[in-house]
Amino acid sequence: MPELKTFTTIKVGGEPKNLIEATTERELFDACHRLWESGEDWFILGGGSNVVFDDDVSDLNVIRVISKGIEVTETEEYVFIKAQAGENWDELVEYCVQQGYAGIEAISGVPGTVGGSPVQNIGAYGQEVSETITKISFLDYQSKQELILENKDLNFSYRDSDIKRGRVGAIGWVEFRLKKLNGLSVPMASGQITNYLDKPYGSQLPLQDVRETVLTLRASKGMVIDADDPNSVSCGSFFTNPIVGHIKSLEFPEDMQKWKMDDGRFKLSAGWLIENAGVEKGFSLPGSNAAISKKHALAIINAGGATAAEILELARFVQERVATRWGVNLVPEPNLIGFN
Repeated sequence: MPELKTFTTIKVGGEPKNLIEATTERELFDACHRLWESGEDWFILGGGSNVVFDDDVSDLNVIRVISKGIEVTETEEYVFIKAQAGENWDELVEYCVQQGYAGIEAISGVPGTVGGSPVQNIGAYGQEVSETITKISFLDYQSKQELILENKDLNFSYRDSDIKRGRVGAIGWVEFRLKKLNGLSVPMASGQITNYLDKPYGSQLPLQDVRETVLTLRASKGMVIDADDPNSVSCGSFFTNPIVGHIKSLEFPEDMQKWKMDDGRFKLSAGWLIENAGVEKGFSLPGSNAAISKKHALAIINAGGATAAEILELARFVQERVATRWGVNLVPEPNLIGFN
């Protein structure tokens, strides 16, 4: 049986007890029913881009979701995309851009599957999937019922949802409501994109231009999976950007990277906090094969042969340095599975 590092972007993780591949929603839900009735440990694996498995997961049963299929329903103003959970996320974005469907173009290049997108409300460059998701199919662990959950049922927030907060179950498909804007994007809420293209903030831009710009920006940070780029052997951002209520009380310098949110709180740049706590790009602990990416301080990479223990050791070191310097606790973004 293959080790789980075969199926994860950070390339760590041991051999599970069982590995089940689900090619349809029915196979996924049936496999869940069987495992849940057994009472054994289980995990549902999508693209493996947002998970770090321990080196010893010999008691873990893994269901790998590889279901495929996209259904399209159009109205005069909107297009509804119903995609199976195993669909590749970036391939879905590419398809929508090619078809002229707007709303997720700035989330290009994010690794993983469609089924994982609602769990942590993936987003990038001013867009979040919660803005476009209408509903999902969901097998609920507690009730064992197959449900259709509406957007409001998921209680989305920044990189979070009820599912990530503990509503356990399996996602079979996700439906998105996108817009037809004659080949243009929704108004851009990212200065990085508009500055790169020398356009005013809030501009509606050609969809393909937005996608190509995002892929270029992400690649410059090692945030696009690339076999030729050792800085992409990661989970992407390892920590979420922390949100704080008051800036003055934390005594941050004026030039720190921060964004004021609609509710008056501030989102801080985790990458800035890390670098300004003395952890530089490319840093690694002595004798460790885990390292900070040379392109982005927010990414922890497998520099070659790293163990899961080494990845977690570096993550804890970063957390301790940031907490000591800034008094802020960094929260890991990927799921950490099998660790004590």
